[in-house]
Amino acid sequence: MRRREFIAGLGSAAAWSTTAQAQRTTVPVIGFLDIGSPETTNLAAFRKGLSETGFSEGRNVAIEYRWAYSQLDRLPELAADLVRRRVAVVAAWSGALAARAVKAASPTIPIVFQMGDDPVEMGLVGSLNRPGGNATGMTSMNGEILAKRLELLHKMVPKPSWTWAG
Repeated sequence: MRRREFIAGLGSAAAWSTTAQAQRTTVPVIGFLDIGSPETTNLAAFRKGLSETGFSEGRNVAIEYRWAYSQLDRLPELAADLVRRRVAVVAAWSGALAARAVKAASPTIPIVFQMGDDPVEMGLVGSLNRPGGNATGMTSMNGEILAKRLELLHKMVPKPSWTWAG
């Protein structure tokens, strides 16, 4: 009788272990690729954004960090490593170079970027209003829209009451 109980208990433990393992693999994994280092990156802002959408690292999402430490030639290798790990999405935090490395490594894994460059010009998206493909994100495109900002400012205040004392 004890032998049967032991075997049944062992089977239950194995089944529980398999179930627990299966539950662990359902936690989405985010790849995080940055050209800098943990010390030079604003991880607090990234984690805050995740938190605002209901995700908490270690609770309901896992994050695989990859840092290039300013060695830009390492980006393709780091991106390929994230692709091999089958992450659900990659946050290309440091701009166009990181996003382009991920895009070259995988045409299917979603890429979320933030940059100051034009993502159309950088080859990441087809257009701003219909990006297509696997990349999306945010851009400030400061260089491209600076002239427009100055034009709008001039229309709002055509005759300033102050002078520039440069």
